[in-house]
Order: sequence, then C-alpha cells, then structure tokens
Amino acid sequence: MKRIALAGENRAEVVEQVRAAMRSDAEIALLNTRLTERERAAQLASIERIPPSGEAATILFTSGTTGAAKAVFLSRENHLASARAAVEVLGIDRRSKFICCLPLFHVGGLAIVFRCDLAGAELLLHERFDAHAVARDLLSGATHVSLVASTLARLLEVCERFPSTVRAALVGGGPVPAPLFDKACRAGLPILQTYGLTETASMATCEREPDGTTAGPPMPGMELRIVEGEIEVRGPAVMRGYLGQEPVRGWFKTGDLGELDARGRLIVHARRSDLIISGGENVYPAEVEAALLSHPRVREAAVLPAPDERWGQIGVAYVATDAAESELRAFLGERIARYKVPARFVMVPELPRTAAGKIDRVTLAARTFPGTT
Repeated sequence: MKRIALAGENRAEVVEQVRAAMRSDAEIALLNTRLTERERAAQLASIERIPPSGEAATILFTSGTTGAAKAVFLSRENHLASARAAVEVLGIDRRSKFICCLPLFHVGGLAIVFRCDLAGAELLLHERFDAHAVARDLLSGATHVSLVASTLARLLEVCERFPSTVRAALVGGGPVPAPLFDKACRAGLPILQTYGLTETASMATCEREPDGTTAGPPMPGMELRIVEGEIEVRGPAVMRGYLGQEPVRGWFKTGDLGELDARGRLIVHARRSDLIISGGENVYPAEVEAALLSHPRVREAAVLPAPDERWGQIGVAYVATDAAESELRAFLGERIARYKVPARFVMVPELPRTAAGKIDRVTLAARTFPGTT
C-alpha cells in the first residue's frame, strides 16, 4: 500500500492524481502550496511515522486550537457520502457546470471534484480565484460556484447582474454580512450559506430556503446537535479521525458555538474559539504567537481577530518588543504562510494578564494601546 504527498495548484493533473489514488486504494496527502518550506516539511514529518492504512483516502491538514497541524483522514466513503448529499441538495446533474476556484488542498475545493464525478457534471477548474474569470463563466452558463464572503464581494464588484442559469452560489468559511447578502440577491445570485469543516468532508449544513440568517439545516445523512452551546455532528461524511489518533466514534465535537432555530437551521455564533477566518483561510493565533515568540527580541505576543470589510476578519498582533514592524513581518514571512501574518501590529510595553497569569484577551481587545489605529 502506498501514500502519495502532493503540493500542487488547481490543475488538471492534480485532479487526475486524486482520481487515480481513489481507484488504486492509495492515500493522497494534499499539501497547502501557500505554506513555507518549513511548515510543509513539518506536515510531511507528522505523517511519515504513521504507515498507510491501505484504503483509498485523502489526508488534509487543519490546525488545532494549539496551533499544531492535524492530519485529517477522509476515506473515499466519507467523500462519497458528502458528494451524494450535495448532489441531492444542490440538484447537480449531467447538465451542471460547477466552478472550482477554491484550492484543491482545501476540502471545499476537493469536494467539488467528487460532486462532479458522482453526478457526471462538468468541472470548471480555475487555477485561482479571479473575479473576472468567475463572472465570465457564470455569464456563460456555469450553474454552481463555491465562494467565501471576501471572494463573493469581489465578484459583485465586477458583475452587477447574473443570469437565471446560476442555480447556487455556496458561501462557506464564515457568515455573509447582511448588506453583502442583499447585494448578491439583487444581482440574481442564489446565495446558499453553508457550515462545514475539513473533518466533515465539506458541508455539514446548507441553506435550502435562503434568507441570510442561518447556515441551513443538516445535509442528508448528517445529524447535528448543540451541547452546552457547542456544535456536534455525526454521520457518514465525518472523518475517520486524525491520523495517528483515536478514530472518531459517535458525535464529533467541533469546538464551534451555535444554536438551532425553531426550524432546525444552524446559527453559528462563533467558529472555534480562537480561530481567525480571514478570506476563508483558517488562522490560529497560537501558531502565529509561537512564531513571533521565536524572535529573540519579542518578549510577549498575542494575536486577536478584528472585523474587516474585505476579508471578514484579520489578525491583529499585540507585541512587547523593541523590534520594528518591518523586521517582524520579514521574520514571520520566513516561518509561516503569508495569509497568517497579522494585518496589523500594535507595539505595547507589556500584555495584560489575569490573576492566574494568563494573557487577558478580553481586556486586551477592549483597551487601546499606544500605537493603535
């Protein structure tokens, strides 16, 4: 049995390698091309010590709340269960044309491949998101597209009206602001908000009758419940487990907070408590803080989310240091992916702490330090 590791952009040969792995009962680990060489080497090292399982599967990486990368093991059956549910809910068939402009190393992009293969639909593969290219395809007969809020906003900047041939524009990776949802509706885009994780092989919920207030009810075959405010899911699309850890049995605790409305639709209150979702990318403060603290002149560091009109959220780093911001940016650029580098730096003499000695993030977020803009 074999395991293949692949770092590639959205290209036809990457799609074919995934398909070949599924046919040959091989595992294929898809690596984020935006990571630094150091980050990618760490991911490879984390899976090298674990022998292949011998079944068709993908391995996708997601950060845990400690910032350490976790390898999510998704079997062929997980992907097929997710694809079947999506085909049913979204009405994908042989006449459909599904734009894939999300990275294939993200589950949202990879899931589109499985949906199209299952339904016999045409896969319109884009190397990266380009608003003009996506608009051109939608105006030329594309029926489905998956986006995040920031790319939806960019799409609406270049096209004000879409044809009735567009059947669904899925938006995941965080909520869609109400003004943006309304603008999309006026432009004729049928926006369906979704909620999903790498661990659920993409969508766990999806809107059916969109009103912009929820992420919709569970996908067919999926169950969802709220336990003490936390979202839990189970079903055939839930991962086998994290590679090298105990398999998932029963309910999977997402770590996200939410509630169900009277119609059983999910309202997401907060993604994983310390998670920053910036332009659809997951950024864990712990990872960025660890990189900052490895700088010899950084005494303390904390990274918090801040709302941003374009990206949804950005990271703001509060740093006790005598180093210049440009030096810190260059330092981080060699150690973590560009999208993880904070958009803003606030230099502070010291960070507030609780009685237990932990960084007081609530106070930090509420205070205005010298240098804050």
